[in-house]
Amino acid sequence: MITPAHSLLSLQALRQLEQNAEASGLQLMQRAAQAIAQWCQAHIQPAAAILVAAGPGNNGGDAILAACLLKQAGYAVEVLLPEPRVNAAVAAALQRWQTLGGNVRPTLGDTTPAWLLDGLFGVGLSRPLGGAWLHLIRRLNSLPCPKLAIDIPSGLDAWTGQPRGIALRASHTLSLLCPKPGLYTGQGRDYCGHTSIALLDCPPAHYPEASGSIAVPSALALKRRHSSHKGSYGSVSVIGGARGMSGAAILAGRAALALGAGKVFVHTQDALLLDPATPELMLRPWQDGMNVPAANVMLIGPGLGLSDQAHQALDALLLHDNTLVLDADALNLLAADSQLQARLRQRSYPTLLTPHPSEAARLLDCSTEQIQADRIAAAQQLARQFACNVLLKGSGTLLASSGQPYRLLVHGSPALAVAGQGDLLGGAICALLAQGMSLLDAAHLAADLHACAGEQYEAAQGGPIGLSASTTLQLMSHELNQRLKQAGAPAF
Repeated sequence: MITPAHSLLSLQALRQLEQNAEASGLQLMQRAAQAIAQWCQAHIQPAAAILVAAGPGNNGGDAILAACLLKQAGYAVEVLLPEPRVNAAVAAALQRWQTLGGNVRPTLGDTTPAWLLDGLFGVGLSRPLGGAWLHLIRRLNSLPCPKLAIDIPSGLDAWTGQPRGIALRASHTLSLLCPKPGLYTGQGRDYCGHTSIALLDCPPAHYPEASGSIAVPSALALKRRHSSHKGSYGSVSVIGGARGMSGAAILAGRAALALGAGKVFVHTQDALLLDPATPELMLRPWQDGMNVPAANVMLIGPGLGLSDQAHQALDALLLHDNTLVLDADALNLLAADSQLQARLRQRSYPTLLTPHPSEAARLLDCSTEQIQADRIAAAQQLARQFACNVLLKGSGTLLASSGQPYRLLVHGSPALAVAGQGDLLGGAICALLAQGMSLLDAAHLAADLHACAGEQYEAAQGGPIGLSASTTLQLMSHELNQRLKQAGAPAF
């Protein structure tokens, strides 16, 4: 069962959760206000000037009740209420605010607060913002102060992570009851800033079935016995490396070694005898890749090219009994050939597609913009259409498999936006598969290790520029060993 802290709910399920809570006597608006006030008291210096921007719906009610608590705690609070027509909950909160002698302003004016609390619009926003709202959010964005968004930055779609015309750019977001996928995928991270979750002490029994999860698989499945050998940890075969493009296949092979595969074979068209930086890799002629043992996990695509020879190889390899990870040019070949697609759908062995947004667009015969407009829907459509598992890369990497809740990564960094990182991820996934993890868990854990490596580099260097493949692999291997140690397993 997915825990509340990890549950990604649909809008319908979230509304059901709210109804369940209210029916049991939980006063969610008061609990939300307390959580907001507690966050502010932990992060904002006492007596600071706080402007609370309140909207006409429940998000505005949460904000105004929080303003009451903050005023009582000694903060200099003002409430901005641009829309006088409000629902009953907001009207009641406003009456309480005015009873406390609180000030309400209808326009922003020339105020210069130390902090802004954004409670204009919540998850129920269903229209693009324009007119006066667009003008107001532009002005709020221009305020030179930190901004806390309540539940979701106003104007940001809580499920796609895309702004509806415009969205507030928050420095912090406090999401209520459960995480929202839009906090982490699409453009969400650029609008949400630092994100935290307040469950409001809502009992787990009130939560409906989740559509997705942000829980990361444990590394404990990779625990190693002292009485083991290289044959205990599986074999990976990388098929790619057309002439002049062997680097991609070698990078994937290096990643498979760094993440623990017992043996790694790299099949390229270039006549390479060894990789000087990683002589442990076993380089083989490209043609030998057609005879890989069924026990080997196979990665097809890094540097593969789009030649007739590459097409024939993919056509043949789709018939093999191996667990397959398809990446890079294997995806481009697949997108261009309906017969290859039919062969893929007929496979009965585990298969994973690992497209970035442009590759996903080719597979679904649409634009990259359409993929990014709703990344969750795109990942789920790929899984259905090709009858396999999908890892959709990008900000807020997604994993989808038909009939299962989708998975969403909450880590990542623009440090990873350089050539070669996708090859590393493909090799890392295969390494965890070779060691016995299930396909979705292996892909999820490898992607999270990769994302955390980018974050660690950015934190250590003070910025995202300059991350190399070799540094990424060191960080990933270290992170995996640390997780094994924390899980009580001996490191390898």
